[in-house]
Amino acid sequence: MSFFFIQLYLILVLIRPQDYPQWADEFSFPILPTVLGIALLSWLVSAGKSLSAPQYPLLGVFLVVLMLSKLVNGWAGGMLEQLQLFGPIVVVFLLLAHATSTVRRVTLTMTVFALCAGVLAVYGIEQVRNGIGWTGQPLSQETRIQYVGIFNDPNDLGLLFVMCLPMAFYLSTRGGFMGLRRLFWLALAAALLWGIFLTNSRGAFVAVAVLVAVFVWRRRGIIWAAVLGSCFVVAMMALPSRMQELDVDEESAFGRIDAWYEGLQMFSGHPIFGVGAGNFTEINPLTAHNSFVLVLAETGIIGYMLWFIFVCYGFRMTMAVLHHNPEPADAATPAWKTERSLATTLLLAQAGFFAAAFFLSRSYVILLYLLTALVLGWYTGARERWPALPRFELSRDLIRWPLIAVASVAGLYVIVKLLMLTG
Repeated sequence: MSFFFIQLYLILVLIRPQDYPQWADEFSFPILPTVLGIALLSWLVSAGKSLSAPQYPLLGVFLVVLMLSKLVNGWAGGMLEQLQLFGPIVVVFLLLAHATSTVRRVTLTMTVFALCAGVLAVYGIEQVRNGIGWTGQPLSQETRIQYVGIFNDPNDLGLLFVMCLPMAFYLSTRGGFMGLRRLFWLALAAALLWGIFLTNSRGAFVAVAVLVAVFVWRRRGIIWAAVLGSCFVVAMMALPSRMQELDVDEESAFGRIDAWYEGLQMFSGHPIFGVGAGNFTEINPLTAHNSFVLVLAETGIIGYMLWFIFVCYGFRMTMAVLHHNPEPADAATPAWKTERSLATTLLLAQAGFFAAAFFLSRSYVILLYLLTALVLGWYTGARERWPALPRFELSRDLIRWPLIAVASVAGLYVIVKLLMLTG
Protein backbone atom coordinates (compact mmCIF):
# COMPACT_ATOMS: atom_id res chain seq x y z
CA MET A 1 0.00 0.00 0.00
CA SER A 2 2.80 2.41 0.94
CA PHE A 3 4.60 1.62 -2.33
CA PHE A 4 1.53 2.49 -4.40
CA PHE A 5 1.02 5.85 -2.71
CA ILE A 6 4.69 6.81 -2.84
CA GLN A 7 4.65 6.06 -6.58
CA LEU A 8 1.52 8.18 -6.95
CA TYR A 9 3.30 10.95 -5.04
CA LEU A 10 6.29 10.60 -7.37
CA ILE A 11 4.06 10.99 -10.44
CA LEU A 12 2.38 14.07 -8.97
CA VAL A 13 5.76 15.61 -8.13
CA LEU A 14 7.11 15.06 -11.65
CA ILE A 15 4.06 15.57 -13.90
CA ARG A 16 2.54 18.22 -11.60
CA PRO A 17 -1.06 18.44 -12.90
CA GLN A 18 -1.87 20.34 -9.71
CA ASP A 19 0.23 23.24 -11.05
CA TYR A 20 -1.56 23.55 -14.41
CA PRO A 21 -3.24 27.00 -14.43
CA GLN A 22 -6.32 25.64 -16.22
CA TRP A 23 -6.77 22.99 -13.50
CA ALA A 24 -6.10 25.23 -10.52
CA ASP A 25 -9.67 24.99 -9.20
CA GLU A 26 -9.74 21.19 -9.42
CA PHE A 27 -6.50 20.93 -7.44
CA SER A 28 -7.26 23.50 -4.76
CA PHE A 29 -7.31 20.51 -2.40
CA PRO A 30 -3.79 19.86 -0.95
CA ILE A 31 -3.30 16.67 -2.92
CA LEU A 32 0.47 16.27 -2.45
CA PRO A 33 0.41 16.48 1.38
CA THR A 34 -2.63 14.18 1.44
CA VAL A 35 -1.01 11.47 -0.70
CA LEU A 36 2.21 11.74 1.31
CA GLY A 37 0.27 11.49 4.57
CA ILE A 38 -1.54 8.33 3.41
CA ALA A 39 1.79 6.82 2.32
CA LEU A 40 3.30 7.62 5.72
CA LEU A 41 0.39 6.06 7.62
CA SER A 42 0.62 2.94 5.43
CA TRP A 43 4.34 2.69 6.19
CA LEU A 44 3.86 3.18 9.94
CA VAL A 45 1.56 0.16 10.18
CA SER A 46 3.78 -2.02 7.96
CA ALA A 47 6.47 -4.43 9.13
CA GLY A 48 10.18 -4.60 8.34
CA LYS A 49 11.15 -1.01 9.12
CA SER A 50 14.83 -0.24 9.71
CA LEU A 51 16.73 3.04 10.18
CA SER A 52 20.20 1.52 10.49
CA ALA A 53 21.57 2.94 7.22
CA PRO A 54 23.77 6.03 7.80
CA GLN A 55 21.70 8.24 5.48
CA TYR A 56 18.73 8.24 7.87
CA PRO A 57 20.42 9.91 10.86
CA LEU A 58 22.46 12.17 8.57
CA LEU A 59 19.38 13.57 6.86
CA GLY A 60 17.45 13.87 10.13
CA VAL A 61 20.25 15.81 11.82
CA PHE A 62 20.69 17.93 8.67
CA LEU A 63 17.05 19.01 9.04
CA VAL A 64 17.77 20.04 12.63
CA VAL A 65 20.84 22.03 11.47
CA LEU A 66 18.74 23.79 8.83
CA MET A 67 16.37 24.85 11.59
CA LEU A 68 19.18 25.87 13.95
CA SER A 69 20.83 27.93 11.22
CA LYS A 70 17.76 30.18 11.24
CA LEU A 71 17.69 30.40 15.04
CA VAL A 72 21.40 31.24 15.32
CA ASN A 73 20.98 34.01 12.76
CA GLY A 74 18.23 35.68 14.71
CA TRP A 75 14.93 34.32 13.41
CA ALA A 76 13.31 31.71 15.64
CA GLY A 77 10.25 31.58 13.36
CA GLY A 78 12.52 30.38 10.58
CA MET A 79 12.83 27.04 12.36
CA LEU A 80 9.18 26.26 11.66
CA GLU A 81 9.60 27.48 8.08
CA GLN A 82 12.47 25.04 7.48
CA LEU A 83 10.52 22.22 9.11
CA GLN A 84 7.62 22.89 6.73
CA LEU A 85 9.91 23.17 3.69
CA PHE A 86 12.37 20.34 4.26
CA GLY A 87 10.40 18.08 6.60
CA PRO A 88 8.27 16.57 3.79
CA ILE A 89 11.45 15.82 1.83
CA VAL A 90 12.81 13.84 4.78
CA VAL A 91 9.53 11.89 4.93
CA VAL A 92 9.60 11.18 1.17
CA PHE A 93 13.19 9.96 1.46
CA LEU A 94 12.26 7.66 4.34
CA LEU A 95 9.27 6.18 2.51
CA LEU A 96 10.85 5.73 -0.92
CA ALA A 97 14.00 4.17 0.52
CA HIS A 98 11.91 1.60 2.40
CA ALA A 99 9.63 0.94 -0.57
CA THR A 100 12.33 0.07 -3.14
CA SER A 101 14.34 -2.79 -1.67
CA THR A 102 13.47 -5.36 -4.35
CA VAL A 103 14.76 -5.42 -7.93
CA ARG A 104 11.19 -5.34 -9.22
CA ARG A 105 10.30 -2.24 -7.23
CA VAL A 106 13.55 -0.48 -8.16
CA THR A 107 12.80 -1.20 -11.82
CA LEU A 108 9.21 0.01 -11.48
CA THR A 109 10.39 3.22 -9.83
CA MET A 110 12.91 3.80 -12.61
CA THR A 111 10.09 3.21 -15.08
CA VAL A 112 7.99 5.91 -13.40
CA PHE A 113 10.93 8.32 -13.39
CA ALA A 114 11.76 7.70 -17.05
CA LEU A 115 8.17 7.81 -18.30
CA CYS A 116 7.42 11.04 -16.46
CA ALA A 117 10.63 12.60 -17.76
CA GLY A 118 9.66 11.41 -21.25
CA VAL A 119 6.29 13.16 -20.95
CA LEU A 120 8.06 16.40 -20.04
CA ALA A 121 10.50 15.97 -22.94
CA VAL A 122 7.59 15.53 -25.39
CA TYR A 123 5.99 18.58 -23.80
CA GLY A 124 9.17 20.55 -24.45
CA ILE A 125 9.29 19.46 -28.09
CA GLU A 126 5.70 20.59 -28.57
CA GLN A 127 6.42 23.82 -26.74
CA VAL A 128 9.20 24.65 -29.20
CA ARG A 129 6.96 23.79 -32.16
CA ASN A 130 4.00 25.89 -31.00
CA GLY A 131 5.75 28.50 -28.87
CA ILE A 132 3.61 27.47 -25.90
CA GLY A 133 3.04 24.17 -24.08
CA TRP A 134 -0.20 22.43 -23.15
CA THR A 135 0.10 23.97 -19.68
CA GLY A 136 -0.09 27.43 -21.21
CA GLN A 137 3.57 28.01 -20.34
CA PRO A 138 5.59 29.88 -23.02
CA LEU A 139 9.26 29.35 -23.79
CA SER A 140 11.78 30.79 -21.34
CA GLN A 141 13.82 33.63 -22.87
CA GLU A 142 11.87 32.83 -26.06
CA THR A 143 14.22 29.92 -26.82
CA ARG A 144 14.47 27.52 -23.84
CA ILE A 145 11.83 25.00 -22.80
CA GLN A 146 10.29 25.17 -19.34
CA TYR A 147 7.48 23.45 -17.47
CA VAL A 148 5.40 24.38 -14.42
CA GLY A 149 6.02 24.21 -10.67
CA ILE A 150 9.48 23.07 -9.66
CA PHE A 151 10.42 22.70 -13.35
CA ASN A 152 9.68 26.28 -14.42
CA ASP A 153 13.46 26.77 -14.73
CA PRO A 154 15.01 25.12 -17.83
CA ASN A 155 17.97 24.08 -15.70
CA ASP A 156 15.70 21.97 -13.48
CA LEU A 157 14.17 20.29 -16.51
CA GLY A 158 17.66 19.50 -17.79
CA LEU A 159 18.57 18.10 -14.37
CA LEU A 160 15.60 15.72 -14.47
CA PHE A 161 16.38 14.59 -18.03
CA VAL A 162 20.04 13.93 -17.19
CA MET A 163 19.10 11.94 -14.09
CA CYS A 164 16.60 9.78 -15.98
CA LEU A 165 18.73 9.19 -19.08
CA PRO A 166 20.71 6.24 -17.59
CA MET A 167 17.43 4.74 -16.34
CA ALA A 168 15.95 4.81 -19.86
CA PHE A 169 19.04 3.11 -21.26
CA TYR A 170 18.92 0.47 -18.51
CA LEU A 171 15.26 -0.25 -19.23
CA SER A 172 16.11 -0.62 -22.94
CA THR A 173 18.41 -3.56 -22.14
CA ARG A 174 15.57 -5.72 -20.83
CA GLY A 175 14.17 -6.59 -24.27
CA GLY A 176 10.83 -8.29 -24.79
CA PHE A 177 7.85 -7.95 -27.16
CA MET A 178 10.02 -8.79 -30.21
CA GLY A 179 12.33 -5.90 -29.50
CA LEU A 180 9.57 -3.30 -29.32
CA ARG A 181 10.18 -2.61 -25.65
CA ARG A 182 13.85 -1.94 -26.33
CA LEU A 183 12.95 0.32 -29.24
CA PHE A 184 10.48 2.24 -27.05
CA TRP A 185 13.02 2.96 -24.32
CA LEU A 186 15.73 3.91 -26.81
CA ALA A 187 13.27 6.33 -28.44
CA LEU A 188 12.49 7.76 -25.01
CA ALA A 189 16.22 8.14 -24.29
CA ALA A 190 16.57 10.02 -27.60
CA ALA A 191 13.67 12.29 -26.55
CA LEU A 192 15.43 13.00 -23.24
CA LEU A 193 18.66 13.89 -25.08
CA TRP A 194 16.73 16.21 -27.38
CA GLY A 195 14.99 17.66 -24.33
CA ILE A 196 18.37 18.39 -22.75
CA PHE A 197 19.39 20.24 -25.90
CA LEU A 198 16.15 22.24 -25.87
CA THR A 199 16.68 23.33 -22.24
CA ASN A 200 19.95 24.91 -23.43
CA SER A 201 21.30 24.33 -19.93
CA ARG A 202 25.07 24.39 -19.80
CA GLY A 203 25.03 22.48 -16.53
CA ALA A 204 22.98 19.72 -18.19
CA PHE A 205 25.34 19.64 -21.19
CA VAL A 206 28.33 19.22 -18.90
CA ALA A 207 26.45 16.52 -16.99
CA VAL A 208 25.89 14.53 -20.20
CA ALA A 209 29.64 14.73 -20.87
CA VAL A 210 30.24 13.42 -17.35
CA LEU A 211 27.78 10.57 -17.98
CA VAL A 212 29.72 9.60 -21.10
CA ALA A 213 33.04 9.83 -19.25
CA VAL A 214 31.89 7.74 -16.28
CA PHE A 215 30.36 5.09 -18.54
CA VAL A 216 33.55 4.84 -20.61
CA TRP A 217 35.65 4.81 -17.43
CA ARG A 218 33.75 1.77 -16.18
CA ARG A 219 34.19 0.03 -19.53
CA ARG A 220 37.57 1.18 -20.87
CA GLY A 221 39.48 2.98 -18.11
CA ILE A 222 40.31 6.52 -17.09
CA ILE A 223 42.35 7.48 -20.19
CA TRP A 224 39.59 6.64 -22.65
CA ALA A 225 37.09 8.36 -20.35
CA ALA A 226 39.09 11.60 -20.31
CA VAL A 227 39.61 11.57 -24.08
CA LEU A 228 36.01 10.77 -25.06
CA GLY A 229 34.55 13.05 -22.39
CA SER A 230 36.66 15.95 -23.67
CA CYS A 231 35.68 15.18 -27.27
CA PHE A 232 32.03 15.20 -26.23
CA VAL A 233 32.40 18.66 -24.63
CA VAL A 234 34.09 19.98 -27.78
CA ALA A 235 31.30 18.54 -29.93
CA MET A 236 28.63 20.18 -27.75
CA MET A 237 30.44 23.52 -27.92
CA ALA A 238 30.21 23.30 -31.71
CA LEU A 239 26.41 23.12 -31.49
CA PRO A 240 24.32 26.33 -31.62
CA SER A 241 23.80 26.57 -27.86
CA ARG A 242 24.91 28.45 -24.76
CA MET A 243 27.87 26.07 -24.53
CA GLN A 244 29.57 28.35 -27.05
CA GLU A 245 29.59 31.01 -24.31
CA LEU A 246 31.37 28.72 -21.81
CA ASP A 247 34.30 30.92 -20.85
CA VAL A 248 35.59 32.22 -17.54
CA ASP A 249 35.51 35.78 -18.90
CA GLU A 250 31.91 35.49 -20.13
CA GLU A 251 29.63 37.70 -17.99
CA SER A 252 27.34 34.92 -16.77
CA ALA A 253 30.21 32.56 -16.00
CA PHE A 254 32.17 35.22 -14.13
CA GLY A 255 29.05 36.14 -12.18
CA ARG A 256 28.82 32.53 -11.01
CA ILE A 257 32.45 32.47 -9.96
CA ASP A 258 31.93 35.71 -8.07
CA ALA A 259 28.89 34.12 -6.35
CA TRP A 260 31.03 31.13 -5.36
CA TYR A 261 33.58 33.51 -3.86
CA GLU A 262 30.90 35.39 -1.96
CA GLY A 263 29.58 32.09 -0.64
CA LEU A 264 33.00 31.16 0.68
CA GLN A 265 33.23 34.59 2.30
CA MET A 266 29.88 33.97 4.00
CA PHE A 267 31.26 30.70 5.32
CA SER A 268 34.38 32.45 6.61
CA GLY A 269 32.22 34.91 8.53
CA HIS A 270 29.79 32.26 9.85
CA PRO A 271 31.77 29.00 9.90
CA ILE A 272 29.65 26.95 12.32
CA PHE A 273 25.99 27.32 11.25
CA GLY A 274 26.39 29.55 8.19
CA VAL A 275 24.28 32.58 7.34
CA GLY A 276 21.04 30.61 7.62
CA ALA A 277 19.11 28.39 5.21
CA GLY A 278 17.63 30.43 2.38
CA ASN A 279 19.60 33.56 3.29
CA PHE A 280 22.24 33.45 0.55
CA THR A 281 20.32 35.79 -1.77
CA GLU A 282 19.57 38.08 1.15
CA ILE A 283 23.29 38.84 1.24
CA ASN A 284 24.28 38.38 -2.40
CA PRO A 285 21.91 39.32 -5.25
CA LEU A 286 22.92 36.26 -7.27
CA THR A 287 22.33 32.75 -5.90
CA ALA A 288 25.35 30.52 -5.32
CA HIS A 289 25.02 28.55 -8.59
CA ASN A 290 26.79 25.70 -6.82
CA SER A 291 25.00 23.22 -4.57
CA PHE A 292 28.11 22.57 -2.47
CA VAL A 293 28.89 26.26 -1.92
CA LEU A 294 25.23 26.95 -1.11
CA VAL A 295 25.10 24.39 1.72
CA LEU A 296 28.48 25.52 3.04
CA ALA A 297 27.46 29.19 3.10
CA GLU A 298 23.97 28.69 4.53
CA THR A 299 24.53 25.89 7.09
CA GLY A 300 28.24 26.21 7.90
CA ILE A 301 30.70 23.38 8.35
CA ILE A 302 28.29 21.30 10.46
CA GLY A 303 25.51 21.27 7.87
CA TYR A 304 27.97 20.89 5.01
CA MET A 305 29.60 17.84 6.58
CA LEU A 306 26.23 16.16 7.12
CA TRP A 307 25.06 16.90 3.57
CA PHE A 308 28.37 16.01 1.93
CA ILE A 309 28.64 12.69 3.78
CA PHE A 310 24.99 11.93 2.97
CA VAL A 311 25.72 12.43 -0.74
CA CYS A 312 28.95 10.43 -0.69
CA TYR A 313 27.33 7.36 0.86
CA GLY A 314 25.17 6.98 -2.24
CA PHE A 315 28.27 6.80 -4.43
CA ARG A 316 29.97 4.40 -2.02
CA MET A 317 27.02 2.03 -2.16
CA THR A 318 27.01 1.80 -5.95
CA MET A 319 30.79 1.40 -6.05
CA ALA A 320 30.61 -1.32 -3.36
CA VAL A 321 28.58 -3.50 -5.72
CA LEU A 322 30.75 -2.69 -8.74
CA HIS A 323 33.93 -3.58 -6.81
CA HIS A 324 32.50 -6.66 -5.14
CA ASN A 325 33.83 -10.04 -6.29
CA PRO A 326 31.24 -12.72 -5.56
CA GLU A 327 31.82 -16.43 -5.80
CA PRO A 328 32.41 -17.56 -9.42
CA ALA A 329 29.13 -19.47 -9.43
CA ASP A 330 27.26 -16.32 -8.34
CA ALA A 331 29.13 -13.97 -10.70
CA ALA A 332 27.80 -15.81 -13.74
CA THR A 333 24.16 -15.67 -12.67
CA PRO A 334 21.64 -13.30 -14.30
CA ALA A 335 20.73 -12.03 -10.82
CA TRP A 336 24.25 -10.71 -10.15
CA LYS A 337 24.53 -9.24 -13.64
CA THR A 338 21.26 -7.39 -13.02
CA GLU A 339 22.60 -6.11 -9.70
CA ARG A 340 25.71 -4.74 -11.38
CA SER A 341 23.63 -3.14 -14.12
CA LEU A 342 21.49 -1.41 -11.50
CA ALA A 343 24.63 -0.24 -9.70
CA THR A 344 26.02 1.23 -12.93
CA THR A 345 22.70 2.91 -13.74
CA LEU A 346 22.42 4.52 -10.31
CA LEU A 347 26.09 5.55 -10.35
CA LEU A 348 25.56 7.29 -13.70
CA ALA A 349 22.34 8.95 -12.49
CA GLN A 350 24.14 10.33 -9.43
CA ALA A 351 27.19 11.41 -11.42
CA GLY A 352 25.04 13.26 -13.93
CA PHE A 353 22.92 14.90 -11.25
CA PHE A 354 25.82 16.19 -9.17
CA ALA A 355 27.84 17.26 -12.21
CA ALA A 356 24.95 19.56 -13.10
CA ALA A 357 24.33 20.48 -9.45
CA PHE A 358 27.93 21.73 -9.20
CA PHE A 359 26.83 24.62 -11.42
CA LEU A 360 23.34 25.04 -9.97
CA SER A 361 21.90 25.83 -6.53
CA ARG A 362 19.96 22.60 -6.06
CA SER A 363 21.03 21.50 -2.58
CA TYR A 364 17.50 21.18 -1.20
CA VAL A 365 15.43 20.17 -4.26
CA ILE A 366 13.34 17.03 -3.94
CA LEU A 367 14.90 15.36 -7.01
CA LEU A 368 18.17 14.93 -5.15
CA TYR A 369 16.50 13.13 -2.26
CA LEU A 370 14.31 10.98 -4.50
CA LEU A 371 17.42 9.74 -6.29
CA THR A 372 19.41 9.10 -3.11
CA ALA A 373 16.42 7.31 -1.57
CA LEU A 374 16.27 5.01 -4.60
CA VAL A 375 19.98 4.27 -4.20
CA LEU A 376 19.59 3.46 -0.52
CA GLY A 377 16.50 1.31 -1.07
CA TRP A 378 18.25 -0.65 -3.81
CA TYR A 379 21.42 -1.19 -1.75
CA THR A 380 19.46 -2.24 1.33
CA GLY A 381 17.83 -4.94 -0.77
CA ALA A 382 21.12 -5.84 -2.46
CA ARG A 383 22.65 -6.61 0.96
CA GLU A 384 19.75 -8.94 1.67
CA ARG A 385 20.24 -10.65 -1.68
CA TRP A 386 24.06 -10.70 -1.40
CA PRO A 387 25.00 -10.76 2.33
CA ALA A 388 28.72 -10.49 1.55
CA LEU A 389 28.29 -6.86 0.47
CA PRO A 390 29.68 -4.39 3.05
CA ARG A 391 27.46 -2.83 5.66
CA PHE A 392 28.05 0.90 6.08
CA GLU A 393 28.04 2.36 9.58
CA LEU A 394 28.72 5.91 10.66
CA SER A 395 30.63 4.72 13.71
CA ARG A 396 33.34 3.32 11.44
CA ASP A 397 33.80 6.60 9.56
CA LEU A 398 33.75 9.21 12.32
CA ILE A 399 37.28 10.38 11.51
CA ARG A 400 37.57 9.69 7.79
CA TRP A 401 34.43 11.46 6.58
CA PRO A 402 34.95 14.80 8.40
CA LEU A 403 38.52 14.93 7.05
CA ILE A 404 37.30 14.31 3.50
CA ALA A 405 34.59 16.96 3.92
CA VAL A 406 37.12 19.53 5.14
CA ALA A 407 39.43 18.61 2.25
CA SER A 408 36.55 19.22 -0.18
CA VAL A 409 36.06 22.71 1.29
CA ALA A 410 39.76 23.39 0.72
CA GLY A 411 39.30 22.12 -2.82
CA LEU A 412 36.45 24.58 -3.40
CA TYR A 413 38.68 27.43 -2.23
CA VAL A 414 41.45 26.37 -4.61
CA ILE A 415 39.05 26.03 -7.57
CA VAL A 416 37.53 29.46 -6.98
CA LYS A 417 40.92 31.14 -6.57
CA LEU A 418 42.26 29.59 -9.77
CA LEU A 419 39.15 30.56 -11.74
CA MET A 420 39.33 34.14 -10.46
CA LEU A 421 43.02 34.35 -11.39
CA THR A 422 42.43 33.00 -14.89
CA GLY A 423 39.46 35.33 -15.32
